[in-house]
Amino acid sequence: MPSFSSTQGSSKGFEVPKGYLAVYVGDQMRRFVIPVSYLNQPLFQELLNQAEEEFGYDHPTGGLTIPCSEDTFLQLTSRLNWAVNQANGDLDRLV
Repeated sequence: MPSFSSTQGSSKGFEVPKGYLAVYVGDQMRRFVIPVSYLNQPLFQELLNQAEEEFGYDHPTGGLTIPCSEDTFLQLTSRLNWAVNQANGDLDRLV
């Protein structure tokens, strides 16, 4: 199962699975569904801080808007996915 997905078009009709949240990224406000585990990651927390500074709590899409380009977001989520998988692998070896 992929760690996140993206959907374009009318995003209000799409449900978000349990354990995930929708964020909007880039000039086109592309919708990505990401695992909530990303919220604990320092890199993602920095993006959240930037979003708070730029938008406060009034996000234009009605959802969480991340102030970066799609390319930057995809690079970041790729790194986060790797970090989460590494951490899970370490836990698997301990059990």
